[in-house]
Amino acid sequence: MMAQESPKNSAAEIPVTSNGEVDDSHEHGFNRDLKRSLPAGLGLSETQITSHGFDSTKEGVIEAGTLQGGQKTQTNSGPVILADEIKNPAMEKLELVRKWSLNTYKCTRQIISEKLGRGSRTVDLELEAQIDVLRDNKKKYENILRLAQTLSTQLFQMVHTQRQLGDAFADLSLKSLELHEEFGYNADTQKLLAKNGETLLGAINFFIASVSTLVNKTIEDTLLTVKQYESARIEYDAYRTDLEELNLGPRDANTLPKIEQSQHLFQAHKEKYDKMRNDVSIKLKLLEENKVNSFFTV
Repeated sequence: MMAQESPKNSAAEIPVTSNGEVDDSHEHGFNRDLKRSLPAGLGLSETQITSHGFDSTKEGVIEAGTLQGGQKTQTNSGPVILADEIKNPAMEKLELVRKWSLNTYKCTRQIISEKLGRGSRTVDLELEAQIDVLRDNKKKYENILRLAQTLSTQLFQMVHTQRQLGDAFADLSLKSLELHEEFGYNADTQKLLAKNGETLLGAINFFIASVSTLVNKTIEDTLLTVKQYESARIEYDAYRTDLEELNLGPRDANTLPKIEQSQHLFQAHKEKYDKMRNDVSIKLKLLEENKVNSFFTV
């Protein structure tokens, strides 16, 4: 009678290495077999099997993740921030300061070279003549404005005095019966002069307001555009000079990128210069029309 084989102890099935450690090669094989047996419909890019010890309440945990570039990345909740979107404010400010310093250096060098007679400058003869006339007229209009303001102040004092003198004559005409007619005539004359003076004073004040608007707002706004135009002209000439110097030099692998960048900067400043020149021309035409409407005979 054959003896029945007794069940094997589970611990006896665990292979060990020569140094007494547990051999987990069978576990790796089990994980591979389990991953192959998973249905493709799970939609998982990668599945990781983690086995626990004997006394664990769970026999295994399946962790899933997505593959990016051949490496597994865990899916985490919360907003995702891309590295390209992270910008350093300090680096941006440093770049702005660098560009400003370079532009200031180029413009300063251009101004000095023009004053020393070494550098060339772009000149629009017709526009420059109109700007010179505008600046000269502004000085003349400011002088007229000062004189008109002085006249207004003096006329106001005179009208005020005439009104007081008329009241004094009217009072005397009532108290001096023997000179009633004479004092009454002088009172009426001074009051009439004061009334006409007030009319003239109103016209002068209106003239002052019109000229003040023309000088302090319209002309000043045009001159502000002229200053922007002149700054754009200096920048245009500065980058034009740089491009001309680079074009005179050798053309190789090192200089060609610099020439292309200089050409790009020159074109950008040329467009800015043309725009500002057009703006100045338009404002000068509008100023001429407003000037005719602002002046009238006092």
